[in-house]
Amino acid sequence: MMKAYLVTVALFALAFSLASASDPAPLQDFCVALKDYSDSESAVFVNGKFCKDPKLVTADDFYFGGLNIPGNTYNKVGSNVTNVNVDTFPGLNTLGISLARIDFAPYGQNPPHTHPRGTEILVVLEGTLFVGFVTSNTDNRLFTKTLNKGDVFVFPVGLIHFQVNVGKTNAIAISGLSSQNAGTITIANAVFGSNPPINPDILTKAFQLDKEVVEYLQKEF
Repeated sequence: MMKAYLVTVALFALAFSLASASDPAPLQDFCVALKDYSDSESAVFVNGKFCKDPKLVTADDFYFGGLNIPGNTYNKVGSNVTNVNVDTFPGLNTLGISLARIDFAPYGQNPPHTHPRGTEILVVLEGTLFVGFVTSNTDNRLFTKTLNKGDVFVFPVGLIHFQVNVGKTNAIAISGLSSQNAGTITIANAVFGSNPPINPDILTKAFQLDKEVVEYLQKEF
């Protein structure tokens, strides 16, 4: 009886820990990340960034400028993501939020990707975007929507999603993320551009493609 009770308690504890998984709550008013680690080489690794001495923090540590500047979309996918996360904005450290500006050339796309550590909420500032996400196995259900200026859409944490500019003009969107460093895994880059490469035989079977096609895709990424 006691063994069954302990197993039940353990399962509940695991469930609650998974349900509350997110950036840890801050234990102080702020913790501006250190850009220079020269004074912390002997320190232990932490889940995040080392904190700047609060006495040395200024208003500039909580400021980020330049998000009004368009990103360069002259690339294969026709889009550019300007990340405002803890790596570029140290004041976000421990606060559990970040954002990004996404610029799209006409018919450009932010290709299928995931954010393993954050939910994304997107608002369209200019243009028209076709967006969507796919649920996990085994349903793999696709949800899509066409968004216009002022429309908002949310992409649940960890799910594969995408955005495509379906207009003849440039498009701009702002995304908010529920993590100071949500991470990005672009599916095609990760699968066909891994370092070192995944054995082509594995990808041939997984994607049901000819091996020559897989090897060609690996060269492209």
